Amino acid sequence: MNDYVITCNSTVDAPKEWLEERNITVVPLHYTIDGKTYEDMAGLSPKEFFAKLREGHMAETSQVNPEEAKEIFRPLLEAGKDVLHIAFSSGLSGTCNSCRMAAEELSEEFPERKIVVIDSLCACLGEALLLYYAVKQKNAGKTLEQVEDWVEENKLRICHNVTVDDLGHLHRGGRVSKASAIIGSAIQIKPMIHVDNEGKLAVIGKKRGRKQSLQRIVEMTKEQSKGISNDIIMITHGDCLDDANYVADLIRTEMGIENILINNIGTVIGGHTGPGVVATFNLGEFR
Repeated sequence: MNDYVITCNSTVDAPKEWLEERNITVVPLHYTIDGKTYEDMAGLSPKEFFAKLREGHMAETSQVNPEEAKEIFRPLLEAGKDVLHIAFSSGLSGTCNSCRMAAEELSEEFPERKIVVIDSLCACLGEALLLYYAVKQKNAGKTLEQVEDWVEENKLRICHNVTVDDLGHLHRGGRVSKASAIIGSAIQIKPMIHVDNEGKLAVIGKKRGRKQSLQRIVEMTKEQSKGISNDIIMITHGDCLDDANYVADLIRTEMGIENILINNIGTVIGGHTGPGVVATFNLGEFR
């Protein structure tokens, strides 16, 4: 059995130390703000980044290109490792396709090595949750092929329950109309969003007021988790830790789950959602 490593994109939005503990190599995306380009996870701090967004600055993101992916994958192959890469959803970025192109080219260069790229159809801590279970499988002694099969069979069970505070960012991303953004913001309408089976963001409902929207994502998490043993629940936020903690407390009280990972949303995905986003991620029967 060949030794292998699991890699991912920076859009997993997990803490660096969490990734380091699991020996995960990251293929980063980039973003540009105020004319400067930064590497996701290594540029501005969340506080600095979201302060700029609140001031009206726009962030532009760029996908990984094949050459960038090859630069990350090649040293692993040279070290005699096979690679299982869990990629950012193809429904939100061309990054997965770039990683696949890199893998195809490297397979010719390293015919004795195996490099597999899986389209996670997940984003943010949804990717991290899929990664968490993949690593758990690997640590249990599963082969690359067995982990690949598990991920493919279970990736659409990773549930993303999202609410945003500012509809303007969704409008700029083409998710809601300008009229909806203006009216919704004026009357405090908060959209409820999930990632669908094509790996795309989809607005699936709305709540009036912040607290109701936060309570609703917890209700959704509970509904999806019926009959499922969740090892962990993950929560992301856009520089609004108090709201994330409020959601975590509800989950502890109503679901009895203590193992909760909370982390700021990353700069690439956060550039599209804006500050104030809060989302839960859990394993369910289906999305």
